[in-house]
Amino acid sequence: MTTSLTNAAGRIIAMLHTGDDVAPGRAPRPYVLVMTPDGAAVTETNPPDHPHHLGVSVTTPDVDGTNFWGGSTFVAGTGPTILDNHGRQTIEREDDAPGRARQSIAWHDRDGDLVLSEERTVEVHDSAGHTVLAWTSSLNAARDGVSIGSSHTNGRPGAFYGGIFWRTPFGTAEVSTIDGEGVDNAHGSVSPWIVVRGTGATLVAATASGLPWFIRADGYVGFGPAVAVDQRRVIERDSPLELDLAVALLDGEPDDAEIERAIAAALACTPQEVSA
Repeated sequence: MTTSLTNAAGRIIAMLHTGDDVAPGRAPRPYVLVMTPDGAAVTETNPPDHPHHLGVSVTTPDVDGTNFWGGSTFVAGTGPTILDNHGRQTIEREDDAPGRARQSIAWHDRDGDLVLSEERTVEVHDSAGHTVLAWTSSLNAARDGVSIGSSHTNGRPGAFYGGIFWRTPFGTAEVSTIDGEGVDNAHGSVSPWIVVRGTGATLVAATASGLPWFIRADGYVGFGPAVAVDQRRVIERDSPLELDLAVALLDGEPDDAEIERAIAAALACTPQEVSA
Protein backbone atom coordinates (compact mmCIF):
# COMPACT_ATOMS: atom_id res chain seq x y z
CA MET A 1 0.00 0.00 0.00
CA THR A 2 1.29 3.45 -0.93
CA THR A 3 0.19 7.05 -0.49
CA SER A 4 1.30 9.67 -3.02
CA LEU A 5 1.98 13.34 -2.33
CA THR A 6 2.06 15.89 -5.16
CA ASN A 7 3.40 19.40 -5.54
CA ALA A 8 1.46 22.49 -6.62
CA ALA A 9 1.85 21.46 -10.26
CA GLY A 10 0.27 18.07 -9.59
CA ARG A 11 3.48 16.07 -10.02
CA ILE A 12 4.10 13.15 -7.70
CA ILE A 13 6.96 14.04 -5.36
CA ALA A 14 6.70 11.42 -2.62
CA MET A 15 5.36 7.89 -2.35
CA LEU A 16 4.80 6.67 1.20
CA HIS A 17 5.11 2.91 1.70
CA THR A 18 3.85 1.02 4.72
CA GLY A 19 6.90 -1.28 4.80
CA ASP A 20 4.66 -4.26 5.54
CA ASP A 21 6.46 -6.35 2.91
CA VAL A 22 9.99 -5.62 4.22
CA ALA A 23 11.84 -8.75 5.33
CA PRO A 24 12.23 -9.16 9.13
CA GLY A 25 16.04 -8.94 8.96
CA ARG A 26 15.76 -5.53 7.31
CA ALA A 27 13.83 -4.02 10.24
CA PRO A 28 10.38 -3.51 8.64
CA ARG A 29 9.29 0.13 8.78
CA PRO A 30 7.38 2.75 6.82
CA TYR A 31 9.51 4.59 4.28
CA VAL A 32 9.23 7.23 1.57
CA LEU A 33 10.46 7.36 -2.02
CA VAL A 34 11.10 10.87 -3.35
CA MET A 35 11.31 12.33 -6.86
CA THR A 36 12.27 15.78 -8.15
CA PRO A 37 9.66 17.88 -9.97
CA ASP A 38 11.02 16.54 -13.28
CA GLY A 39 10.69 12.95 -12.04
CA ALA A 40 14.29 12.08 -11.19
CA ALA A 41 14.53 9.57 -8.33
CA VAL A 42 16.50 10.99 -5.41
CA THR A 43 16.02 8.05 -3.03
CA GLU A 44 17.00 4.40 -3.31
CA THR A 45 15.47 1.33 -1.70
CA ASN A 46 17.01 -2.12 -1.19
CA PRO A 47 20.32 -1.24 -2.93
CA PRO A 48 22.68 -4.21 -3.38
CA ASP A 49 25.33 -2.71 -1.06
CA HIS A 50 22.89 -2.14 1.84
CA PRO A 51 19.55 -3.88 1.12
CA HIS A 52 18.14 -2.63 4.45
CA HIS A 53 18.35 1.01 3.30
CA LEU A 54 14.78 2.13 2.53
CA GLY A 55 14.51 5.52 0.82
CA VAL A 56 13.82 7.97 3.63
CA SER A 57 12.87 6.50 7.00
CA VAL A 58 13.28 7.09 10.73
CA THR A 59 15.68 4.40 11.82
CA THR A 60 18.48 3.65 14.25
CA PRO A 61 20.70 0.62 14.91
CA ASP A 62 20.06 0.40 18.65
CA VAL A 63 17.05 1.16 20.84
CA ASP A 64 17.59 -0.65 24.14
CA GLY A 65 19.36 -3.39 22.18
CA THR A 66 16.81 -3.68 19.36
CA ASN A 67 18.01 -2.99 15.80
CA PHE A 68 15.57 -0.77 13.88
CA TRP A 69 18.16 -0.13 11.13
CA GLY A 70 18.27 -3.60 9.63
CA GLY A 71 21.19 -5.80 8.67
CA SER A 72 24.08 -6.30 11.05
CA THR A 73 24.65 -4.88 14.53
CA PHE A 74 28.04 -3.47 15.48
CA VAL A 75 29.32 -5.39 18.49
CA ALA A 76 32.29 -3.91 20.35
CA GLY A 77 35.34 -6.14 20.03
CA THR A 78 33.71 -8.21 17.29
CA GLY A 79 32.49 -5.85 14.57
CA PRO A 80 29.35 -6.05 12.41
CA THR A 81 27.39 -9.14 13.45
CA ILE A 82 24.06 -10.53 12.27
CA LEU A 83 21.86 -10.94 15.34
CA ASP A 84 18.25 -11.93 15.89
CA ASN A 85 17.43 -8.50 17.31
CA HIS A 86 15.44 -6.64 14.68
CA GLY A 87 12.42 -4.53 15.56
CA ARG A 88 9.38 -3.55 13.53
CA GLN A 89 7.53 -0.27 12.96
CA THR A 90 3.85 -0.37 12.02
CA ILE A 91 1.42 2.38 11.05
CA GLU A 92 -1.40 2.50 13.58
CA ARG A 93 -3.26 5.47 12.09
CA GLU A 94 -2.97 7.66 9.01
CA ASP A 95 -4.63 10.94 8.07
CA ASP A 96 -4.09 12.17 4.51
CA ALA A 97 -4.78 15.53 2.91
CA PRO A 98 -3.56 17.09 -0.36
CA GLY A 99 0.22 17.34 -0.12
CA ARG A 100 0.34 15.99 3.43
CA ALA A 101 0.27 12.71 5.33
CA ARG A 102 0.16 12.28 9.10
CA GLN A 103 0.93 8.91 10.64
CA SER A 104 0.98 7.38 14.11
CA ILE A 105 3.66 4.67 14.14
CA ALA A 106 4.37 2.03 16.78
CA TRP A 107 7.94 0.83 17.29
CA HIS A 108 7.94 -2.72 18.67
CA ASP A 109 11.16 -4.21 19.99
CA ARG A 110 12.64 -7.61 19.24
CA ASP A 111 10.28 -9.18 21.81
CA GLY A 112 7.20 -7.48 20.37
CA ASP A 113 6.85 -4.94 23.17
CA LEU A 114 6.12 -1.28 22.42
CA VAL A 115 9.23 0.83 22.99
CA LEU A 116 8.50 4.05 21.07
CA SER A 117 5.45 5.71 19.55
CA GLU A 118 5.97 8.19 16.74
CA GLU A 119 3.83 10.98 15.37
CA ARG A 120 5.02 11.71 11.83
CA THR A 121 4.06 14.35 9.28
CA VAL A 122 5.34 14.36 5.70
CA GLU A 123 4.41 17.34 3.53
CA VAL A 124 5.22 18.77 0.11
CA HIS A 125 5.52 22.56 0.03
CA ASP A 126 5.94 25.15 -2.70
CA SER A 127 8.46 27.46 -1.04
CA ALA A 128 9.85 30.46 -2.91
CA GLY A 129 9.41 28.66 -6.22
CA HIS A 130 11.01 25.42 -5.00
CA THR A 131 9.44 22.07 -4.22
CA VAL A 132 10.36 21.08 -0.67
CA LEU A 133 9.70 17.82 1.14
CA ALA A 134 9.26 18.58 4.85
CA TRP A 135 9.34 15.83 7.48
CA THR A 136 8.75 15.99 11.22
CA SER A 137 8.72 13.12 13.70
CA SER A 138 8.03 13.16 17.43
CA LEU A 139 9.38 10.06 19.20
CA ASN A 140 7.71 9.28 22.51
CA ALA A 141 9.05 6.70 24.96
CA ALA A 142 6.61 3.97 25.98
CA ARG A 143 8.59 3.52 29.21
CA ASP A 144 11.09 5.60 31.15
CA GLY A 145 14.74 5.63 30.18
CA VAL A 146 14.57 4.40 26.56
CA SER A 147 18.16 4.55 25.30
CA ILE A 148 19.06 5.17 21.66
CA GLY A 149 22.54 4.35 20.39
CA SER A 150 24.44 4.20 17.13
CA SER A 151 27.24 2.09 15.76
CA HIS A 152 29.55 4.94 16.81
CA THR A 153 28.40 4.87 20.45
CA ASN A 154 28.77 1.08 20.30
CA GLY A 155 32.41 1.33 19.18
CA ARG A 156 32.61 2.05 15.43
CA PRO A 157 34.18 5.52 15.04
CA GLY A 158 32.26 7.97 12.86
CA ALA A 159 29.30 5.64 12.24
CA PHE A 160 26.73 7.75 14.09
CA TYR A 161 23.94 7.27 11.55
CA GLY A 162 20.42 7.11 12.93
CA GLY A 163 17.38 9.39 12.96
CA ILE A 164 15.74 10.63 9.77
CA PHE A 165 18.02 8.94 7.22
CA TRP A 166 17.93 9.69 3.47
CA ARG A 167 19.56 7.15 1.15
CA THR A 168 20.18 8.61 -2.31
CA PRO A 169 20.83 6.77 -5.59
CA PHE A 170 24.03 8.79 -6.13
CA GLY A 171 27.35 6.96 -6.28
CA THR A 172 29.22 10.10 -5.26
CA ALA A 173 28.24 13.66 -4.41
CA GLU A 174 29.70 17.08 -3.74
CA VAL A 175 28.80 18.24 -0.25
CA SER A 176 28.83 21.63 1.43
CA THR A 177 27.57 23.20 4.65
CA ILE A 178 27.93 26.54 6.37
CA ASP A 179 31.29 25.16 7.61
CA GLY A 180 32.70 24.71 4.10
CA GLU A 181 33.08 22.24 1.26
CA GLY A 182 33.60 18.50 1.54
CA VAL A 183 32.58 15.60 3.76
CA ASP A 184 35.26 16.37 6.35
CA ASN A 185 33.58 19.70 7.05
CA ALA A 186 30.03 18.34 6.79
CA HIS A 187 30.22 15.11 8.80
CA GLY A 188 29.34 16.02 12.37
CA SER A 189 28.59 19.65 11.50
CA VAL A 190 25.68 21.38 13.21
CA SER A 191 25.16 23.61 10.18
CA PRO A 192 21.45 24.44 9.73
CA TRP A 193 21.72 23.25 6.13
CA ILE A 194 23.62 20.87 3.88
CA VAL A 195 23.88 20.75 0.08
CA VAL A 196 24.27 17.37 -1.64
CA ARG A 197 25.03 17.69 -5.36
CA GLY A 198 24.53 14.39 -7.18
CA THR A 199 24.31 13.42 -10.84
CA GLY A 200 21.27 15.06 -12.42
CA ALA A 201 19.83 16.40 -9.18
CA THR A 202 20.73 18.37 -6.07
CA LEU A 203 19.29 18.07 -2.58
CA VAL A 204 19.35 21.11 -0.30
CA ALA A 205 18.47 19.98 3.21
CA ALA A 206 17.77 21.99 6.36
CA THR A 207 16.95 21.15 9.97
CA ALA A 208 15.92 23.10 13.03
CA SER A 209 16.84 20.22 15.33
CA GLY A 210 20.42 21.32 15.99
CA LEU A 211 21.53 17.71 15.55
CA PRO A 212 24.87 17.01 13.81
CA TRP A 213 24.78 15.82 10.23
CA PHE A 214 25.75 12.29 9.32
CA ILE A 215 26.92 12.27 5.71
CA ARG A 216 28.54 9.66 3.54
CA ALA A 217 29.34 10.69 -0.04
CA ASP A 218 31.57 7.98 -1.47
CA GLY A 219 30.52 4.45 -2.43
CA TYR A 220 26.99 5.47 -1.64
CA VAL A 221 25.49 8.78 -0.60
CA GLY A 222 23.29 9.02 2.49
CA PHE A 223 22.65 11.74 5.03
CA GLY A 224 20.51 12.94 7.90
CA PRO A 225 20.54 14.69 11.28
CA ALA A 226 22.05 12.16 13.70
CA VAL A 227 20.41 11.30 17.03
CA ALA A 228 23.25 9.57 18.93
CA VAL A 229 26.71 11.02 18.25
CA ASP A 230 28.95 11.56 21.27
CA GLN A 231 26.85 9.38 23.57
CA ARG A 232 23.61 7.44 23.77
CA ARG A 233 20.46 9.53 23.87
CA VAL A 234 17.91 8.75 26.58
CA ILE A 235 14.22 9.54 26.09
CA GLU A 236 11.97 9.71 29.13
CA ARG A 237 8.24 9.16 29.06
CA ASP A 238 6.33 12.40 28.24
CA SER A 239 9.54 14.09 27.01
CA PRO A 240 9.56 13.32 23.27
CA LEU A 241 12.50 13.62 20.91
CA GLU A 242 11.63 16.01 18.07
CA LEU A 243 13.17 15.38 14.64
CA ASP A 244 12.84 17.39 11.44
CA LEU A 245 14.22 17.57 7.92
CA ALA A 246 13.21 19.82 5.01
CA VAL A 247 14.74 19.15 1.58
CA ALA A 248 14.48 21.32 -1.52
CA LEU A 249 14.51 19.12 -4.63
CA LEU A 250 16.43 20.58 -7.57
CA ASP A 251 16.79 19.17 -11.07
CA GLY A 252 19.90 19.52 -13.20
CA GLU A 253 22.97 21.47 -12.13
CA PRO A 254 21.85 24.60 -10.29
CA ASP A 255 24.22 27.54 -10.01
CA ASP A 256 25.30 29.10 -6.73
CA ALA A 257 22.52 31.71 -6.81
CA GLU A 258 19.90 28.98 -7.21
CA ILE A 259 21.45 27.02 -4.35
CA GLU A 260 21.22 30.10 -2.12
CA ARG A 261 17.53 30.47 -2.95
CA ALA A 262 16.97 26.77 -2.29
CA ILE A 263 18.67 27.01 1.11
CA ALA A 264 16.28 29.81 2.03
CA ALA A 265 13.33 27.78 0.74
CA ALA A 266 14.29 24.72 2.78
CA LEU A 267 14.94 26.75 5.94
CA ALA A 268 11.51 28.37 5.54
CA CYS A 269 9.93 24.89 5.82
CA THR A 270 11.62 23.88 9.08
CA PRO A 271 9.47 23.85 12.24
CA GLN A 272 11.05 26.96 13.75
CA GLU A 273 10.14 29.03 10.74
CA VAL A 274 6.72 27.45 10.12
CA SER A 275 5.66 28.03 13.73
CA ALA A 276 7.12 31.57 13.97
